[in-house]
Amino acid sequence: MACLSKERCWGVSISKMLSEDDKQSFMDSTTTTTNSSSTPKRLDKVFPVYALGISKSNHSQLEQLSHLSNSPQDPIWDAIRQEAKLVAESEPILSSFLYASILSHDCLEQALGFVLANRLQNPTLLATQLMDIFYDVMTHSKTIQRSIRLDVQAFMDRDPSCLSYCSALLYLKGYHSLQVHRVAHALWSQGRKVLALALQSRISEVFGVDIHPAAIIGEGILLDHGTGVVIGETAVVGNRVSMMQAVTLGGTGKEVGDRHPKVGEGVLIGASVTILGNIKIGHGSMIAAGSLVLKDVPPHSIVAGMPAKVIGYVDEQDPCLSMKHGAIDDLVVGAIEFMAS
Repeated sequence: MACLSKERCWGVSISKMLSEDDKQSFMDSTTTTTNSSSTPKRLDKVFPVYALGISKSNHSQLEQLSHLSNSPQDPIWDAIRQEAKLVAESEPILSSFLYASILSHDCLEQALGFVLANRLQNPTLLATQLMDIFYDVMTHSKTIQRSIRLDVQAFMDRDPSCLSYCSALLYLKGYHSLQVHRVAHALWSQGRKVLALALQSRISEVFGVDIHPAAIIGEGILLDHGTGVVIGETAVVGNRVSMMQAVTLGGTGKEVGDRHPKVGEGVLIGASVTILGNIKIGHGSMIAAGSLVLKDVPPHSIVAGMPAKVIGYVDEQDPCLSMKHGAIDDLVVGAIEFMAS
């Protein structure tokens, strides 16, 4: 299977895009991937929105990123291939796996479709069928092409256990479940609802992540671990949201219609948080682990408890980027001590 065109496979070398200093920095970071636990992981010059924590209000930076997403240049794919080659050299036992999954493909869409199809296949849903579905949907949607790249950049920037772009593509089920949902959502929007629901079912069975295909999810999303995440049919998740394991965006009962949470941009949601009902989670807010949220959350506020209450406010624009869960813990401890005194 080959890319439909050079424009679709984004196959221009990164050397045509970066200066000599940038190229040397890129090569230094990739060649130390297997030798250092503190490897520089970001292509700061290429995707500054996440590397530098720039908010959506910075239109010039976003215009640069948007222009890049519509060009044949693809530094993310170049980085993945370079990392795969280095790993294949250092771990020969993985060379066949890396060739089949990455090095034999012409673009990220092909490689991602191959990886997802082989993760989700079963005796009656063949990998070749799934691969065709994924590849067809991804190569006909510029939105998905952009999102799969911004999502992998989000994992690299915010998850310290993500060793490389290559490892995110191959192993991280939070990333995998998110990309299958993007395909399922596109199919749902096209009226192919039965197929979309079949993919939802397989995501739930294989990855332990249950996202209704009608749910709307933005770009630059981190599903850290992913296990136990449940997102309902009418839920909306904004851009640059970081969500830990076992988060539920659910309804409150048997009501119909618009019944699920609306999460604003830049939100950080801790582990085992339950958010119920058609409520708004304000942009740039933080929700402490284990909280039960039943009411609207103001922008840039910190909430905790069962039911959750406002216990403080956030100084930074997008707490999802810094992932400072410790700030929530300190406020929770302080609030408990204050109430006990």
